[in-house]
Amino acid sequence: MTTLKVGIADYEQMKARTLAVARGKQRVRRDDPKIWFTSIESFAKVLSDRNRALLALIAETQPDSLAQLSELSGRAKSNLSRTLKTMERYGLVLLRKGQGGAIVPHVPYSGIALTVSLGSQGAQAASET
Repeated sequence: MTTLKVGIADYEQMKARTLAVARGKQRVRRDDPKIWFTSIESFAKVLSDRNRALLALIAETQPDSLAQLSELSGRAKSNLSRTLKTMERYGLVLLRKGQGGAIVPHVPYSGIALTVSLGSQGAQAASET
């Protein structure tokens, strides 16, 4: 499995980066983050301790449905559905159609690496989660 690389940058930084890439002034490197959050607070909210434990449970047990994940996690199916849809929007989990139309959650990576810019100079620090 691979490590998902996540970055923190405000809207203006993300816009400037996207435009620089589009204009050919900056190249997307293999080690660049694939997913971006606008703040550490938004990252922490989506990847709370409880949600990271949920991702680990999915990766370890590979449940066949949300119903099975609900049994394994002790969380209500409706709560799981909302949480997983949010995580899917950020690319943190994949939701596929399974047998009988069941929604099957899948985590396609074994870890998450967070990259945070320390200033306008673009200094970066990475930390494993």
